[in-house]
Amino acid sequence: MEEAIAIALFAVVLAIVASERIHRTKIALAGAALAVLLGLINADEAIEHIDWAVLGLLAGMMILVWGAEQAGIFTYAAIKVAQWSRGRPAALIFGLTGATAVLSAFLDNVTTVLLIVPITFVIADALDLDPIPLVVAEIIASNIGGAATLIGDPPNIIIAAGSGLGFNDFLINVGPPAVVAFAVVVAGLFFAYRKQLRPNPDRVSQLDSLNAAASLGSRRQVITISAVLGLTILGFFAHQSLHLEPATIALSGAALFLLIGNLDIEKPLEAIEWPTLFFFVGLFVLVGALQVNGTLDRVADLLRDATEGDPTAQALGIAWLSAIVSGFVDNIPFTAAMVPVVDELSPPGDDTNWWALSIGACYGGNLTLIAASANLVASGAVTRAGRSLSFRRFLKVGIPATMASMLVGTVWLLILLQIA
Repeated sequence: MEEAIAIALFAVVLAIVASERIHRTKIALAGAALAVLLGLINADEAIEHIDWAVLGLLAGMMILVWGAEQAGIFTYAAIKVAQWSRGRPAALIFGLTGATAVLSAFLDNVTTVLLIVPITFVIADALDLDPIPLVVAEIIASNIGGAATLIGDPPNIIIAAGSGLGFNDFLINVGPPAVVAFAVVVAGLFFAYRKQLRPNPDRVSQLDSLNAAASLGSRRQVITISAVLGLTILGFFAHQSLHLEPATIALSGAALFLLIGNLDIEKPLEAIEWPTLFFFVGLFVLVGALQVNGTLDRVADLLRDATEGDPTAQALGIAWLSAIVSGFVDNIPFTAAMVPVVDELSPPGDDTNWWALSIGACYGGNLTLIAASANLVASGAVTRAGRSLSFRRFLKVGIPATMASMLVGTVWLLILLQIA
């Protein structure tokens, strides 16, 4: 009975979020409170299911991104990119999404979105363009790029911990389809958005007259935030060797910046997108209620029974189920629930099911606006900039992008099955 109520509650919250009649943070927190009040999950379990590492990573990077904005670094970079592109739609979309995908593979997609989206808004303003198509393309590129390595997306980190697979294993086995999926999907986005990305000719002619350096703040500001942000990014690359969580790196960088930046503490703290963080809190509790009541485990068990031991059916079933479910349920707890099942299903020496889980969970992050952390962070940045990225608007792009990338992933898994 409690499991049915948990599923119904999650479905109602999701439907209201999709309808956009109530702010998503309000309904997520109300749903989380109701889950606790109804006894679907107790208070201690609710706190345990909140991923504080994700919240810490976001808060730390939001402070650093604010510092970079105040120093004019994003404006400087945006003017340089706009001048290089000459307003050409292909240069804009492939340049921005390419940078997003590469950074997402070697940092993480949430941090990358936090860095890229502010630059995108400045470029769009300079060229008199609607920034939303570019932001949507960057969200999709961040999830595909993050799927290429062990450290790019949280599901891959969970899979690595459960399977013992290493960085090079991921690079070889999920890197190639990510590259192909990126090329296919971004090409499709370019054709879909090319008319919307044609800039005002007068703005293009004015690009050469812009002085990028004039947008920079004081020398002290630029040096301070550049040094701290650089150290933080290096810390992300080395976090495994240092045995530190990405959230620790981000919060340490933010603390260092606050300490040496000679700032009023209130201003950078006001820059934190609290509605986005509290939406995550509510979502984590709601998904935790599903996990506590066995819903995610039940889905995994059904998959195991349905495939009846056929390797191809197992791999493709895991991939497509993961993509669909991850589109509506955060892919982190779903991946965690699937790890023991995949471990049991995978014969010695055959890791195809692990790659199926990785491809499905990561690519499924592009299905809806709430499917991945990067999506929500970007949406929060859009709202903060006075724009709107609706659930339905993203869904119109997310569905075909997910289907296209999953078709690439399916072909790749069939190749892996033949090799195995």
